Amino acid sequence: MQSKKINKILIVGGGTAGWMAAAAISKVLGKSYCDIQLVESEQIGTVGVGEATIPQIQLFNQLLGLDENDFVRRTQATFKLGIQFVDWDKKGSAYYHAFGDVGRDMEGVHFYQYWLKMRALGKAEHIDEYTLTAMASREQRFMRSIDAGNSPLSNIAYAFHFDAGLYAQYLREFAEAHGVVRTEGKVQSTQLKDNGFIQSVTLENGDVLAADFFIDCSGFKGILIEQALKTGYQDWSHWLPCDSAIAVPCESNGDPLPYTRSTAHSAGWQWRIPLQHRIGNGHVYSSKFMHDETAKQILLDNLEGKPLAEPKLLRFVTGKRNKVWNKNCLALGLAAGFMEPLESTSIHLVQSGISKLFSFFPDLDFSAEDITEYNRQVDFEYERIRDFLILHYYATQRDDSDFWNYCRTMSVPEELTQKIEQFKANGRIARFNNEMFNDLSWFEVMYGQGIRPQSYHALVDIFSEQELERRLESIRAVVRKSADYMPSHQAFINEHCKADKM
Repeated sequence: MQSKKINKILIVGGGTAGWMAAAAISKVLGKSYCDIQLVESEQIGTVGVGEATIPQIQLFNQLLGLDENDFVRRTQATFKLGIQFVDWDKKGSAYYHAFGDVGRDMEGVHFYQYWLKMRALGKAEHIDEYTLTAMASREQRFMRSIDAGNSPLSNIAYAFHFDAGLYAQYLREFAEAHGVVRTEGKVQSTQLKDNGFIQSVTLENGDVLAADFFIDCSGFKGILIEQALKTGYQDWSHWLPCDSAIAVPCESNGDPLPYTRSTAHSAGWQWRIPLQHRIGNGHVYSSKFMHDETAKQILLDNLEGKPLAEPKLLRFVTGKRNKVWNKNCLALGLAAGFMEPLESTSIHLVQSGISKLFSFFPDLDFSAEDITEYNRQVDFEYERIRDFLILHYYATQRDDSDFWNYCRTMSVPEELTQKIEQFKANGRIARFNNEMFNDLSWFEVMYGQGIRPQSYHALVDIFSEQELERRLESIRAVVRKSADYMPSHQAFINEHCKADKM
């Protein structure tokens, strides 16, 4: 049997997606397996708004072997315990989609099922009182997990906010140290083989870069996956109608919050991402329901500090390529698809795409069966995340604008309808296979968006009301004690990973 291994990989495009791919592939394959080259142009700006993450990014950092304190300092990062949603169910409402555990499961039944019964009886406090990361978010506390037995302090789920530009630079240094060769230049054209596979790309200066396997990280343009291979795109904007965003950083106005904030406006929503040196802000909206200048003014009127740059306008179409892997080209990041950063999934989808690549890493035969299965798994992940995002818009009582009236009354995918109806019936949440968001995430958002079950899991009645009241109060006390033990978010950063001033 002769070796058919890949001898060269060419990554087209840098930014977060390109350098994540370069760093991970060079780390896993090592310097001797194959050549890895990345071509990018400093003249082409990156979108650079994917600055919030979810806890799975810790797995990526562990794969690379990064020192977390160094990573936080170098990227001006802060810690993230969840997302606060303001004005989504109705004006004046707010809830946390907090990471990690909610209460403590009992007899194989989720804690929130017991809570639903006791809350309806007026014998349970707000769900945040039983959720450490929600309580810590509210009180601006943070720490990493410690060995504390059954205490919630033993399992603190968290992610990061970071400067996307600094993150790409940080990963570039890592990748180059692991053998990745960076080439400055713009791709002018792509050459295909007789079988439709990509043979090479030609840069504006005339250089021809050939490879066996190509990774497209060229952003919305999809230079390889779309312009060269004509892969096609699935448009999901009828479910997720926002098609524009205006982004601007501003000065910090105090200690950074350990969570992302998403505030709903009349035709979309505004993000607030606190970093050590500034706050990242953006207004995501539908241009069908709001003019650009109005959207810009809403954003500027709601900043908490002085703007540090001119507002940047972005256009997008929510959806994904028909095939994320087509022939000998794999798309990552915006080249693969786009879903607004409502639940901070952009960077995770890059990470997930890279992880799946290792499971189906090709040789020169490029197995059609493997590529089909890769695409099937990616389709599933995108679609389930899509449905989770749709839930935020669809499950609302807001009727104060044409935008919200559209979202509230639109038809939604069948799988989402089934989830909502089952939750309404008895609080159960059916998780499909290994979809990214788990039962707790679905519960927090469904309940936070005003969906109320008519009943609860039948096994909750194993315990008497008196026993449940005692148990809930005990869990609440443990969560309260755990939160009290945690230092402030800023104090933790000051002690472990404070960045240099910029």
